[in-house]
Amino acid sequence: MRRIDREVREKNDLAEILQKADTCHLALLDGDLPYLVALNYGFLWTGIFPVLYFHCARTGKKLDLIETNGSGFFMVDTDHILVSGTADCNWGMDYASVSGAGLVSVVADKAERKAGLDSLMRHYTGRTEFSFDDRVFDMTAILKMTVTSLTGKRKTS
Repeated sequence: MRRIDREVREKNDLAEILQKADTCHLALLDGDLPYLVALNYGFLWTGIFPVLYFHCARTGKKLDLIETNGSGFFMVDTDHILVSGTADCNWGMDYASVSGAGLVSVVADKAERKAGLDSLMRHYTGRTEFSFDDRVFDMTAILKMTVTSLTGKRKTS
């Protein structure tokens, strides 16, 4: 990272950014090109890196790409504040972001599927107890990103 003064390293600070952001941009590989989607997400911090969870339909391009090559890249960002300057070239933006890489897979285990969906709901509602309609639960694919590298960055004026 070029601007070490903006690097976020502490687990609690990284988790705070992940919690505050509301959309995860997930990039998958489509041959030689990236395929980028914006997704709702949840996360569990189980080791040195978080595990991200997403939900989607049981068919579609994301699932096809994951089956071919599970490599993925993500970014979340939050705390955007436009900072005006005295000259046009002095404007900027305050922000906080977390990005990383990892392996994306479809979760088959029912208990982990529930834990992943719980993490999504907890992220957006702040609640901890959830029950899901079995029919809808069975129609929903749960994706897991096992993060292997992580970077955080924050710019404040």
